Amino acid sequence: MRWTPGGVSEDIEDRRDEGGGGGFGGFGGRGLGIGGILILGVLSLVFRRDLITPFLGGDGTAVSAPNPAKTAAEQPEVEFVSFVLDDVQRTWTRLLPESGAAYRHAKLVLFRDATESGCGDARSATGPFYCPQDEKVYIDLGFFDELKARFKAPGEFAQAYVLAHEIGHHVQKILGIEQNVRSQMRADPGEQNVLSVRLELQADCLAGVWGHSTQNRDILEKGDVERGLAAAAAVGDDRIARAAGARVAPERFTHGSSQQRVSWFRRGLERGTVAGCDTFVRR
Repeated sequence: MRWTPGGVSEDIEDRRDEGGGGGFGGFGGRGLGIGGILILGVLSLVFRRDLITPFLGGDGTAVSAPNPAKTAAEQPEVEFVSFVLDDVQRTWTRLLPESGAAYRHAKLVLFRDATESGCGDARSATGPFYCPQDEKVYIDLGFFDELKARFKAPGEFAQAYVLAHEIGHHVQKILGIEQNVRSQMRADPGEQNVLSVRLELQADCLAGVWGHSTQNRDILEKGDVERGLAAAAAVGDDRIARAAGARVAPERFTHGSSQQRVSWFRRGLERGTVAGCDTFVRR
């Protein structure tokens, strides 16, 4: 992709260094000192209740100290996701009024290992996600390494696709689609997986709508579209199941098959409109 490094988006909330040092220096992001640990130990005895564990990591272990060298090494990636985030949100600010809604910016939370979200715990193991409750996207930058190594989807546009997909969920929230689907899920639990797949495929298509705009503005370079399509294919439910040695069970899909994800992302790339991304029409 053609972009100029430099600067960090105002819509980024950087939590990578939250928490204190290792040992007694900081636990669970609360920076509790050894004196505090001793006090909590005494109180635990008095009240016969474990008051120390809540100040540890989610599994009861200490959180390691932030690594300044690692943070510095990630700076180019931070600047890249800043560029993509700002570009995606500028695009939707321009496009969404055509669908009868004004766009409002989402926040992107960068974290390491784990943090809190409006939807509960956010952990790197769950991968990037959008939380409609606080209208924030959560991502551990280490996921991009996994995207390259585990999912065999390298390249900047593959990373951009992931972020644009999550902002696609924010667009769904603004348009009322997300709330409507959640209501349908509650009304008919048996359709939860089917509805989840349609919601995810629409987010893929909306990511493609942004990709369409980058083509028009000559931001893409040779091979970028192919890398984006490869990323969409890499995170298909069937591909992930096979990689894990599990049986491919379409009835359990929550995001769609590789073929479906590629098809809807491509549709957004080609059509460039929200109207072209109606995955809820029965086909």
